[in-house]
Amino acid sequence: MRTPSPAADRAASGAAAPTGRGAGLMLAMATLGFAVTFWAWALLSPLGSTLREQLGLSAFQQALLVAVPVLVGSLGRIPVGALTDRLGARRMFPAVALLTVLPVLYLGHFAHSLTAYLVGGFFLGLGGTTFAIGIPFVNAWFPPARRGLALGTFGAGMGGTAISAFTTVQLAKAFGASFPFDLVAAVLVVYAVAAAVLLRDRADRQIAQGSVLQRLGGALRTAATWQLSFLYAVAFGGFVAFSVYLPTYLTAAYHLAKGDAALRTAGFVVLAVAMRPVGGWLSDRLHPVPVLTTAFSAVAAFASVVAFQPPLLPVATIAFLGMAAALGAGTGAVFALVAGMVAAERVGAVTGVVGAAGGLGGFFPPLVMGLVYGALGGYTVGFALLAVTALGAALFTATVVRHRSAPQQT
Repeated sequence: MRTPSPAADRAASGAAAPTGRGAGLMLAMATLGFAVTFWAWALLSPLGSTLREQLGLSAFQQALLVAVPVLVGSLGRIPVGALTDRLGARRMFPAVALLTVLPVLYLGHFAHSLTAYLVGGFFLGLGGTTFAIGIPFVNAWFPPARRGLALGTFGAGMGGTAISAFTTVQLAKAFGASFPFDLVAAVLVVYAVAAAVLLRDRADRQIAQGSVLQRLGGALRTAATWQLSFLYAVAFGGFVAFSVYLPTYLTAAYHLAKGDAALRTAGFVVLAVAMRPVGGWLSDRLHPVPVLTTAFSAVAAFASVVAFQPPLLPVATIAFLGMAAALGAGTGAVFALVAGMVAAERVGAVTGVVGAAGGLGGFFPPLVMGLVYGALGGYTVGFALLAVTALGAALFTATVVRHRSAPQQT
C-alpha cells in the first residue's frame, strides 16, 4: 500500500499556511549565512596534508586536527537550536557569524603547533552551529507542503565546505598561508552586518516556553528525535566525513597531488549539495521514507565498491560521486521528516539534537579511517563498516521509521 503523501496529509488536516511575505529573501539570507559559516568551519580540512608535513603529525593526529571543529560544531547545535527557539534567527545569525571571526583570525595568524591548532579548531566549531539556527527559521517562513524543498535549499548552504575545498589551498599558495583566513573573516563580518539589517523573524512565529534545559529535555524524551538523529548521523555524517577526510584518502590511496585531491573533494561536495534540494523536493511529492531508503541503499552499494580500492581511479570516482548524490538526497529527506513530525515551537530544539547527531556522525569516521590506515595500511575495513551502517539505516527507515512517520504526518 502506498504511503500517503505528507503534503496531502497536511493539507487535509488544515495545517498548511500561506508563505509569509519576503520568504524568498529570508531563505536566501539564511542559506548565505549557512554557506559562509560552513566555509569558515571547513577551513582546516583542505590543509590537513600540509599541516601534517609542517607539524610532523601522525595519521591519527591529522585526522583529529580536522575532526575537532566537526565535534564542537555538532555538539554546539544543541544549545544554539534551543536558543534560536527563544531568541530568533535575527539575533543568532549575526552573533554566531561575528564570534566565528575570532578563531578564524587566531588560526590564520597565531597557530603554529598542534596544540594551538586544536585550540583554534575547537572554537572554529562555532561556525558549524548555524544549521540549528536556519532550520527553525526557514521552517517558520514556509507552509508544510513546501518545506521539504525550502529546507533542502537552505541545506545547500553546506556547500560552504566546497568553497573551502576549492579555494583554501590555492589561495594559501598564491597569497600566503594567512590569506584564506583573513578573507573568510572579512566575509563573516560583511554577512553579520547584512543579516542584522535584512533578517527578520516572522511576527507570528511560535516562541518556545520554558528554559533551555526544559526544551532540550522535551526533545530528548521524544522517540522521533532519536530515530531522526540516527538517520541524519548516517546521511549528513557521511557527507561531513568525506568532505573532511577525502583529500587525505585520495593522496594516500591514489597518490594524487594535494591540489588535485582538494578539487576532487570539492566536486564531491558540490554534487552532494546540489542533491540536497532534490531530496527535499522528492520528499514533498512522494514521501521521505522511500527517498531515504533508496539513498541509504545506494550508499551501501557504492561503499562496497570503494572498500576494494578499485585500481582504476575513474571507477572509484564514479563510486564516490554516487555516494555524494545519495548522501545529499538523504540529508534533504531527513529534514522533510523533521518538519512533518515536530511541532513548530520545538523544531529548533529537536533540530539541535538531530544536527548534533549528524555532525557527530562526521566526527568519528575520519578518526576510524586514520586508525585503520595506521594499523592495516589500507581502508577496506573502514569502507566496509560504512556499507554495513548504510544498509542498516535503509532497513531501519523502511521498517521502524515508515511505521512511525505515516500517522504522524497528519
